[in-house]
Amino acid sequence: MKKIYKLLFLVVAVVALASCADNDYSELDKGCNQLMLTSDQQATTLNEKTHANEAVAFSWTTGNNNGTGHRIYYQLELAPKGSDFQNSYVAVNNETQVYAWSVNQENLNNIILDKFNGVPGQNIELEARISAISEGVPTQTSSVDFTVTPYQPVTETLYLVGDATPTGWNADHPTVMTREDNGKFSWEGNLVAGDYKFITTQGQFLPSYNNDGKGKVIYRSGDEEPDGKFHITEPHYYRMTVDLLDSTLLCEKADGQQPDYDQLFFVGDATGWSFDEMTKDPLDPFLFRYGRVFDAAGEFKFGTANGSWENMFKAVTYHQAYTDPAVTLVSGFDPDNKWYLNAGETGKAYKICFDIRAGKERMMMKEFVPYAMVYLVGDAAPNGWDLGNATAMKTTADPMVFTWTGNLQAGELKFSLDKQSDWNGAWLMCAAGNDVAPTGSEEHALLINKSDEYQKEQYPDCNIGDVDQKWKITSSGTYTITVNQLKETVTIVKQ
Repeated sequence: MKKIYKLLFLVVAVVALASCADNDYSELDKGCNQLMLTSDQQATTLNEKTHANEAVAFSWTTGNNNGTGHRIYYQLELAPKGSDFQNSYVAVNNETQVYAWSVNQENLNNIILDKFNGVPGQNIELEARISAISEGVPTQTSSVDFTVTPYQPVTETLYLVGDATPTGWNADHPTVMTREDNGKFSWEGNLVAGDYKFITTQGQFLPSYNNDGKGKVIYRSGDEEPDGKFHITEPHYYRMTVDLLDSTLLCEKADGQQPDYDQLFFVGDATGWSFDEMTKDPLDPFLFRYGRVFDAAGEFKFGTANGSWENMFKAVTYHQAYTDPAVTLVSGFDPDNKWYLNAGETGKAYKICFDIRAGKERMMMKEFVPYAMVYLVGDAAPNGWDLGNATAMKTTADPMVFTWTGNLQAGELKFSLDKQSDWNGAWLMCAAGNDVAPTGSEEHALLINKSDEYQKEQYPDCNIGDVDQKWKITSSGTYTITVNQLKETVTIVKQ
């Protein structure tokens, strides 16, 4: 009998300990643990070169609910030390069964500069506080201090200007470089003999990045500083990579083919035969996109210059079906075959993807049915990277248009159109590159369905499953967002 009692005692003890570690607060007694916050700081001096590395991680014990069985909700806040958490940054907001939170160097740097008025290069003392909130139980808190030094981020946009570049010395319309990572930009295309340098802001020659005389990239903020330029001696197709954090420039000849046309225009009965400019695809310069609702039957073709009826892409046969992708480039006026949309095919929205690769031209047109909802995803969004619980936007009278107004934190942002759990569904992403700040006005976006075979076939040289381009919100606050699925545009405006 003694052995039986001892065995029974051990079983009861194991069950009791398991109850203290289980995560189901609604059923189990969480009265066995005191709240304790701890930190693991990996970086005291933040560095943009290691922006993706973890800066600090926090973890905490469960706290207790005094045996009530009620759930425990956690709130983690960051604030300058001694501020009594006034105007704090809320990292975890009334969530259950969450016991850890970490932040990388870039996001912590953004929080410090944006939320706490930190000064680059100067230490700032911070305090983290975890609060455990449970019905009928006094709120429990625990806090830790830590100190970090923020940095001044480099520009998120970079442009080419110069007589060697496609757009010359026109700062209002410079050649846009693609942002690859913090401080890293790339571009490829045709350059002619001449000079060039880099500017950070469209329409402004300062600040700029110039040649230091030794081939290194140097920051220039005033007219009194040397205005050294880089030089191209031989016209060619070049591939260029700039690293502002390492002050390096790699400009080398490359084998590449540029599109014969930088613009494409939809022309037809739907536009009253005016030229409606299409959008160049941000991933493939040979692709142009266009979306509209066609209300009436009619013809259409495609122009290569605004207002010009020569050098047009036309159908191969008279009144060719919109499902037929065959294309011919006509340099003169004849023949003048066009595609034709029948009356029974109208009253719908369509999207067109036009490929102008020489000898491989395709006109791909398909009906577009809008997604029922658009969702905010990212650490800038209210529900972070929790795709299953992503923040929904609001519908409007136009089924293509969605809006949302609310608080965004400093961090990354993109939009899911279907919340597909494997993350390979439909996304609306930043067309300008990865981690690029929104312009504050309407801008073209990148709509990709990673599971759509039809869209995959549109990109012969790109695996869309690998594309992940996000906007970067650099200043927390209230924003109004408008999304148009048909036009593939996004407007993100801080209020």
